[in-house]
Amino acid sequence: MKIAVAQINTTVGDFAGNAARIREAIDRARAAGAHLVVTPELALCGYPPEDLLLRSDFCDQSAETLRELAAYAPDMAVVVGHPHREGRTRYNAASLLRGGGIERIYFKQRLPNYQVFDEKRYFEPGDSPCVFEVDGRRIAITVCEDLWFPEPAAQAKAAGAELLLSINASPYHRAKLSERYHVMGLRVKETGLPLLYVHGVGGQDELVFDGASFGMSADGTLGYQGETFEEATDAVTFEHGTLAGPMARPLTEEETIYRALVTGVRDYVGKNRFPGVLLGLSGGIDSALVAAICADAIGPDRVHAVMMPSEYTASMSIEDSLEIVRLTGIRYSEISIRPVFDAFRHQLAPSFAGRPEDTTEENLQSRIRGTLLMALSNKFGHLVVTTGNKSEIATGYATLYGDMAGGFAVIKDIVKTLVYRLVHWRNGTARVIPQRVIDRPPSAELRPDQKDQDSLPPYEVLDAVVERYMERDMTPEQIVSMGYDAEAVRRVVHLIRVNEYKRRQAPPGVRITPRSFGKDWRYPITSGFRPKA
Repeated sequence: MKIAVAQINTTVGDFAGNAARIREAIDRARAAGAHLVVTPELALCGYPPEDLLLRSDFCDQSAETLRELAAYAPDMAVVVGHPHREGRTRYNAASLLRGGGIERIYFKQRLPNYQVFDEKRYFEPGDSPCVFEVDGRRIAITVCEDLWFPEPAAQAKAAGAELLLSINASPYHRAKLSERYHVMGLRVKETGLPLLYVHGVGGQDELVFDGASFGMSADGTLGYQGETFEEATDAVTFEHGTLAGPMARPLTEEETIYRALVTGVRDYVGKNRFPGVLLGLSGGIDSALVAAICADAIGPDRVHAVMMPSEYTASMSIEDSLEIVRLTGIRYSEISIRPVFDAFRHQLAPSFAGRPEDTTEENLQSRIRGTLLMALSNKFGHLVVTTGNKSEIATGYATLYGDMAGGFAVIKDIVKTLVYRLVHWRNGTARVIPQRVIDRPPSAELRPDQKDQDSLPPYEVLDAVVERYMERDMTPEQIVSMGYDAEAVRRVVHLIRVNEYKRRQAPPGVRITPRSFGKDWRYPITSGFRPKA
């Protein structure tokens, strides 16, 4: 039999648009000779709908759209993920549509409540398997987290299943695909059943979904691998315990992460209907990478870079910015902040009398730039994207209401050392970032001869501490025991702790690690806890 995997890009709350995508997948499946179409988890409403699920009108609209969809393909069997409400109780459900109606409904049994997941806030768990027959084959529906535990798979096998079908909305992070292979492989080994993993694709706020649907035959071999970060309707053949379908080429980690960033920008801009983006271009590596990502995501003609030099801006920064613009093809303008900075200093001089210049004046320059970008955004409707990386966001090496001002933080979850890796990968496909930008020591250029490493530990050390303390919850003592300098560890951990108030006011950005400074980082601003260093 042929099964159509509808790896589609849905939008939360867009019932009409999501249903249209499902209908298109049904049409392609019919043309390919498939008798079963499978969509991702909560495909009808988009994932994650968050507190929209608490609204009765949201659930009612979902139910109405599901009934309309069932009538569209009476000749096909279609598995659709959707929310289901019975009175005051809600379920994360998957329905089998067939014969013009809703034939069966399965309720997700295991509800994740960690990292970015809050499903126990919204749903009640199911407790029964759902096995149905198509072309003489018995297929079990499961939903995402179900198969991260052995019981639902064993339950499905006991109910007579010949194939485990898993529909998913599993947010991407760097190690996620290998984790899926490992866990799904365990379920195949335990049950002796083949497994088809169907996954959504696209960006939803800070989350990105990588697609990469796959099928494992009963012997544990990979017989189908969908594309990563691309929509598709793939035809997969199921016969004698074997799954066979297209095999996408494997990607390097750098290419996968870059695709994740492009997807996050494209869908945030597109789904929120912004005409384009604005960014401050400094001639540094971070803003250069952001410019390249945005150009690849939405087209260079919709990307407007603004160079805002001050008295501390090196001439090579302007030259390099112009070269980045030439290589990427993005739009460019230049607005000097010097007269505005002079006016601010003049106005503040009586209040600052007798005090030397310090970070106040440095931050003032950044806030002037932020104000100029936001003014352009107000006038022309473009989204301001910020260019700060995770190393800076972690340690507070960023200016509140300055370079943090904007609507979307493209590389918010990318540490500085990874920035360099991504730039090298992107230049390997076609050069868009000048070598001098890569080779120059990073600098905010807010005072004479300023370098990032004047204020921060070396990025190789800083990034390692951020990963271990913030992403892995290691203690400072554990990090020091791995050979890192105790003073550097203490300093980085202190900076992470005291800059929570800044991060709480930062825009959302693409999540690519198991823990980003977003939905899965929920530390209090006011806290007396001090880690032992």
